[in-house]
Amino acid sequence: MSSEVIAIIGGTGLTQLEGPQITAAHNAETPLGNPSGPIEAGEWNGSQVLFLARHGHPHALPPHKINYRANLLALQQLGATKIIAVNAVGGIHPQMGSGKISVPHQVIDYTWGREGTYFDGEFRPLDHIDLTHPYDETLRQQLIAAAGRISQPLHEFGVYGATQGPRLETIEEINRMENDGCDLVGMTGMPEAALARELGIPYASLCLVVNPAAGKSDGEITMDEIRAVLRDGMQKVRDILAETLSGMADSQPEQ
Repeated sequence: MSSEVIAIIGGTGLTQLEGPQITAAHNAETPLGNPSGPIEAGEWNGSQVLFLARHGHPHALPPHKINYRANLLALQQLGATKIIAVNAVGGIHPQMGSGKISVPHQVIDYTWGREGTYFDGEFRPLDHIDLTHPYDETLRQQLIAAAGRISQPLHEFGVYGATQGPRLETIEEINRMENDGCDLVGMTGMPEAALARELGIPYASLCLVVNPAAGKSDGEITMDEIRAVLRDGMQKVRDILAETLSGMADSQPEQ
């Protein structure tokens, strides 16, 4: 079994992870409060895994009330060496239609008021991190390669625009984001990426487009349409995760 411990943070549509052999559930506590819910630990395709439902299970926590700091700190306490975040997003780029999958390479943060750093002068002394490249490139390439091995199409790029939520955006907000260079819009991509960097844990995101962003289709966005995409799309996401973990296990030297 791989010596790596891969943490998977599940977003909307992925509150339970089918596939792993779960051996324990940890009700973790941190100095910064409790994570969104129990963290499951187990084995999947030869890799050690941790799984946390970002919004809790059942899906209850809105994006702006998630204790992102506690979530990532708890994963670190349990030994996470890499983090793969799964995000349900809206598509802005013309190629990012419903059901498409993207491994983003950049992020623009439009959120506000969230506890977004460990270096707040209280929990830890003030410090600064380099976030030039917010996603770990090695981990990004592992996800991309895994999708290729199972012939699952995905986009190898994406600028993720993180908005406050929980409401969806207006047409003009999306126009502004498109002008800023955003390809995708979601509500949970930040401060996760920055917090992972502060903890020194490689972090990448696997995004499922569940709806065209506001103004990118003729009609209004409905939750029924989003749920329909989630049902089919999250299985594709699981398949990529499973192959990624298998590839990681195969690349590790025997113990």
